[in-house]
Amino acid sequence: MIRFILVAATVIIFLILSIPVIIFEWLTGKKDRRQRDIQSLAVVQWIFRIILNMAGVSITVKGKENIPSDRAVLYVGNHRSYFDILVGYVTVPDLMGFVAKKEMEKIPLLSTWMKYVNCLFLDRKNLKEGLKTILTGIDQVKRGVSVWIFPEGTRNREESPLDLIPFKEGSLKIAEKSGCPVVPVAITGTAEVFERQFPRMLPSQVTIEFGKPFYTKELDPEFRKFPGAYVENQIKAMLEAELKSQGKISDRA
Repeated sequence: MIRFILVAATVIIFLILSIPVIIFEWLTGKKDRRQRDIQSLAVVQWIFRIILNMAGVSITVKGKENIPSDRAVLYVGNHRSYFDILVGYVTVPDLMGFVAKKEMEKIPLLSTWMKYVNCLFLDRKNLKEGLKTILTGIDQVKRGVSVWIFPEGTRNREESPLDLIPFKEGSLKIAEKSGCPVVPVAITGTAEVFERQFPRMLPSQVTIEFGKPFYTKELDPEFRKFPGAYVENQIKAMLEAELKSQGKISDRA
């Protein structure tokens, strides 16, 4: 419980004390949006690293060389914990924003920081509004800011990390329409920090692996219509390999 109280208090104190910084970043953004994005990301990465340290999270990063350095990408990952977002932000090499649920936009101060680090708010119940979010994501990628989406649509609470919720095919529309590469991302160990024993927080070794990028238009015909299923298979294979290397599962027949 002590870790949880410390983390919760840190988040609240940061949000309150960051109000002058929010105003400064707002003024910066009126002149130079990219500079605001860079500065805001640095602030968010700083507080996220503090929170991860408080929670006892150690991170191993694999496959970072697979991330293209000359263009924005669509990161597609499995989702088991709120800590997936923290780990994502402190490991990606450039500007990036997560696709978050619309309800997050109602949280004061937090939603402002989310906007400053290029998060997109998706209304899953409103098809028209959802399409607007996709179009915004396409524009974001075209101006050089990557997007990270969780195609499972919600946090996966299954016991085994391999039991993924079927990926939504529409989740890759940003890559299909913008022509950007897709980078599969497999994360293990985040659910063990918090969700498995809520409200306690326990130290955990987290591994995040960035897979080889691909373009949806270059997929074989049988996968071109179902890129969500293709990337789901890629991530599941990465998760299985990682869990085997940790000795948490044995080779399957």
